[in-house]
Amino acid sequence: MIDDPPLIRLRRTVPRPTPEQLAALRGTPTGYVCDALHGRASLGIAVKPVVPEQAAFCGVALTIHTGPDDNLAVLAALPLIQACDVLVVAADGYRTTAVVGDLVLGMARNRGAVAFVTDGCVRDVPGIRDVGLPCHAAGVVPDSPVRNGPGTVNLPVVLSGRTVRPGDVVIGDGEGVVVIPFDAVDAVIARLEGIRASEADLMARVAAGLGVPDWVEALHRDGRVVED
Repeated sequence: MIDDPPLIRLRRTVPRPTPEQLAALRGTPTGYVCDALHGRASLGIAVKPVVPEQAAFCGVALTIHTGPDDNLAVLAALPLIQACDVLVVAADGYRTTAVVGDLVLGMARNRGAVAFVTDGCVRDVPGIRDVGLPCHAAGVVPDSPVRNGPGTVNLPVVLSGRTVRPGDVVIGDGEGVVVIPFDAVDAVIARLEGIRASEADLMARVAAGLGVPDWVEALHRDGRVVED
């Protein structure tokens, strides 16, 4: 016989990026982060900003697993929130009831959270706008969840097929949400310098009239393009 699980399993202490690392990443477009992680870093098309003008954030993943139709773990996580935390809530993609509304988001903001991300739904959009905490979700629905558990806090979770671990860096903007694994933060920061420079150079060339990049011209010249 399998014993019933505890209502909540959690870790109180997890690795965290430094303030200097967060400062180096803050304001980086999500597309640049994906480029620095070889093209794959986002939570996909389902997780989008609920209030588009409040989409941007950069912070540290405080991971929560609620399971479907439950949000007890989100409430249990409130005492653990530190400044710059992003509540990353895995609801197993359940979209029949909301994970949270404006009141819980207000509590998270008051504790120092900088964003809320879930593969489930939220509700109370006018209130979320007033709270001002960036919120990315898979949808909006007015139905409310229960608080029964079980759930986890600060243990690895999976959203949209991507594993998120406590202490990972999470960045959002109008295009979506990306995750930088904790142990890849320094490498991403190093790669971003070249990515920003390349993007700036190409943008300047496009603004100056560029229509076909040199490498595309070469593609046509050297036999790699063949007429049928």
